Order: sequence, then C-alpha cells, then structure tokens
Amino acid sequence: MTTQQKQSNRLRLRRGAAAVVLAAVLGGLAAPVALAAPAAHAAPTESSAATASARSGRGHLVSLTPLERLAPAEVTARLAPIGFDASTVRYGVAAYRLTYATVDPQGRPTTATGLFVLPRGGPHRLDLVSDTHGTVATRDDAPSGGAGYNRLTPYLHASAGRAVAAPDYLGLGGGPGAHPYMDTRSSVTASVDMLEAARTAADRLGRAVTRDVYATGFSQGGQVAMALGRELSRPGSSFRLRALAPIAGPYDLDGSELPGITDGRVAPRTAVFYLTYFLTAQNRLHPLYADPAEVFRAPYAQAVESLFDGSHRWEDIAAGLPASPEELLTPAWYENIRAPHGALRTALKANDDACDWKPAAPVRLYGGSADTDVPFANALACAADLARHGVRARVVDQGADADHFTSAIRSAPQAVRWFDSLR
Repeated sequence: MTTQQKQSNRLRLRRGAAAVVLAAVLGGLAAPVALAAPAAHAAPTESSAATASARSGRGHLVSLTPLERLAPAEVTARLAPIGFDASTVRYGVAAYRLTYATVDPQGRPTTATGLFVLPRGGPHRLDLVSDTHGTVATRDDAPSGGAGYNRLTPYLHASAGRAVAAPDYLGLGGGPGAHPYMDTRSSVTASVDMLEAARTAADRLGRAVTRDVYATGFSQGGQVAMALGRELSRPGSSFRLRALAPIAGPYDLDGSELPGITDGRVAPRTAVFYLTYFLTAQNRLHPLYADPAEVFRAPYAQAVESLFDGSHRWEDIAAGLPASPEELLTPAWYENIRAPHGALRTALKANDDACDWKPAAPVRLYGGSADTDVPFANALACAADLARHGVRARVVDQGADADHFTSAIRSAPQAVRWFDSLR
C-alpha cells in the first residue's frame, strides 16, 4: 500500500470522527468512497416527524429500507484497507436504514434513523450489538447515510454473527431538526428506541434477536455507550446488558477534555471544531449566550451556528474556523473554558456522569495514550468513577503510538473477539 493510500484511508476514519484538519493541510487526499445507498432525501420537517411519531410509541418502527448486501470477502475488502483486523469476518452482511419513533431532548415525539445490520448466516436468534458512532456534523455522515465510513464497525460486528443497531442520533441521517451534540440523555433515548425498532425489523426480516445487548461505541459514541449501559441496566428494561466496550470516549468533560483543550493535549484545530459544535448545540438546551458574539470572536461569531446546520461538509466547517481556541473565543469565554462556571458548568454536569454507576456486566475501556482528540485521561477517569462503585474495569491502552483513530482501528476487532468469548 502506498503512503498516499494509507493517508487516504486514515482520512476516511478521521472524517467519521469529525476531527478537523483543513484539506490544504492534508494535501489533496482522495475523498472517501461512498457505499451503495439510496439517494439522499431532504430531512422531514419537525411537524411531519412529530405527527408520525405521535401515532405510535417510542421504538415503533416507521420504515425499513434496504441499503446493501455484502459477501464476506466484500466486508473484508471494506475493512482491511483502513487497517482493521478482519480475521473475525465469518459472514456477509445485509444493511438497512430504520426510521423509528423516539423523543427529542424536551420529551416531545419525533423520529430518528439508524443503521441496522444482520449477518448473512449464523444462528437464527441473534444477540444485539449497539454501536454508537463518533462525532459527525453532516447528516449524510451518520451510519445510515450515503457516505459509508460509519458503517465499518457495524459491519465488523455483524460479520462476526451478531445483529447491530447503530443509531444516527437525533438530527442526523434522516432525522428532523438540529443535532443536539453531546446531549447524553437524548443520545441514550435514541439508542434505546433504535434497539426496540431493531427487534421489530429483525422479526420482519425473518430473524429474531435475544434480549442480550453488547454496547460499544467510539469517541462521542464511547460516552453514549457507557450511559446507554446504565439505561439498559435499570429495573424494567426489556434488554439485558452483557458487556460494555467503549472506545476513546469523552467521559470526563470537566476534568479531562476541557483541561486538555487549554493545556495543549487536544490538538488546536480539533479543539476548535469540538468547542464550536458543543457550545452552539448546548446553547439550544442550556442557554449559554444570547448572542454568539458574547462567546466567539469576529468574524467567526457571524457564521458558527450556520456552519453546524447539518448540511456543511467538514472541509467547509474547518475552512470557516480559526486555527486555535484562543483565536475562536472571546477572552472571557476562553477563561470560562479554563475554569467553567455558570451555565457552562450546568451543561457539563448534565453530560458528565456516564461512568458514575455500577455495571453488573463486565467493562473494558479502550483508548490510546497518544490520543490528541480525546485524551487518555478520560478513560482513566471513567475507570476511577467505576472503581468508586466497586467495579474494576480493565483499561486497554493501545500504546504510545495510538492516536484517536488508531485506537478505533485496533480496539474494535479486539472488542469483537471479547464479545465472542462471552457467549
């Protein structure tokens, strides 16, 4: 494989996690290969989605759309060029887009979409994997979208013989409205309801799924996976959590992620992207500002909210933002990031307790000590939270050369093999 091919493959995964590097810096690398999928359609309006959802309960399957079918060799051909260990591929896969009923952050009826993948073969009754994806800002970059790279780990898990539910989250894929980025509660409700819809979809497709759920996810999805595990473990849940294997999640926003942004452990351009996305999204839920100019310097204040409307590609977003947090934020807000207070602290507290509970299922926390997107300190903080509840989670460090994306490439196949061992 040539150096340029390796760089191109790396870019594909980087786009999937939305760590921003300007196209000029990357030097004209090839665009990601789009997987076969139906043509993109405009997202439904809030009113039409709410009306459809109100006619049925949460988790109701609204529609089931075939996307593609791959033989085992074709699955391997998708995974291997990126660097994934494809030795666990045993079956081909059949992928579908699900549209289902759920609720928005205010508890109002809405719809969401997600990717549902079945192995082409294996047992009739299948365990479920919930695979929650990393940060994306463009609708079509979600797992059920046409871009395709967020299908890689769902395909990896399904080809090993389990059904996979990979939610797009609210406001991504074909869901209405704006994505409430890093709103843990709504990401969890969308994920639980996706599991319910997946159960119905499996029945319609002549397969069946058990109550057993293996939860994993990368980056933003790692944090969602931990919080989802807690929800699935509550009394009365219709599912049974079997294992938790999150990868490189920002579990500790206040104690690890934000300090990493201001002390240099998070790469500056990546920090700018994450900060802008987080602050503009959280402002809709926990009002942080009345005018973007209170938080963002000129000329960025005029553009930040429109850049994250779900239609802009990451290259365009990166081109519209500066190179460092100091250039992005007003002095007062840069200090607020350094020492959060007021509404920002409220927003952090609402999304910072994913590991503050006692799982009965085994937990492995994957990451890499060279991660400059989500510092490895997040995994250590999560393990410490779990230890305070008497849970000893294994922390898997993929090595001093493992950045954010290398962590995903190395960890996902290991999680598949671990899930296999727990059957």
